[in-house]
Amino acid sequence: MLTITQGSKDILLAVIDTGIDYNHPDLKENIWTNPGESGLDAEGRDKSQNGLDDDENGFIDDLHGWDFVNNDNDPMDDNRHGTHCAGTIGAAANDGHAHVGVAWEVSLMACKFLSGDGWGYTSGAISAIDFAVANGARVLSNSWGGGGYSQSLYDAIVRARDAGVIFVAAAGNSGLDTDSQPNYPSCYDVENIISVAAIDRNGLLASWSNYGRDTVDVGAPGVDIFSSVSDSDSSYAYYSGTSMATPHVSGVVAL
Repeated sequence: MLTITQGSKDILLAVIDTGIDYNHPDLKENIWTNPGESGLDAEGRDKSQNGLDDDENGFIDDLHGWDFVNNDNDPMDDNRHGTHCAGTIGAAANDGHAHVGVAWEVSLMACKFLSGDGWGYTSGAISAIDFAVANGARVLSNSWGGGGYSQSLYDAIVRARDAGVIFVAAAGNSGLDTDSQPNYPSCYDVENIISVAAIDRNGLLASWSNYGRDTVDVGAPGVDIFSSVSDSDSSYAYYSGTSMATPHVSGVVAL
């Protein structure tokens, strides 16, 4: 029996990246709103701005996610990268705007650990992973990589696996065989990781995409990908990279 789905708002997907422009008109309908931090509290105050940890998860007013760069509750994208990834995953459909994501219905959580210049710390990535898993994310989209093997990061991905969470990761853009020259986190040997290479519109591996018989699982479109960006509430751009391939797969997993 053939089943067709456009997705579901019940599927919570965390974009672990530079944040998301949660006001972008192509994204705002699919941005996660924390039910424990929305509505009014007992004093009649807006729970998203009352300065209290209403849902007792250790984070105050975490309405759409968390900023692990500045350690605050505003994971707004100041780089463009995370918003581009979010649009590929879940830009809304049939809304009169210029783009549509793979999953027309999804809940996008913004977990910002990369700064405006695109850099971050492994500790921030670990905190973002743990936050997303603890708050109910089913899929983690990870268009980032670099650095050596980290046991702490490996352990965080294992914790996600043990919670039944899928970890989609970019294979990297160095044109390397990652069987012999590993890229992390995509090359950690954990069962919930899907490592994604980039292909072009003809189905060929992009010249700069990493690959690996044992360490890369799938190829997805990653060349000249059109999606939303955070320059303004109506901005779009074409990007290339395994960063762009990864959210295509994350969207499919969400479906």
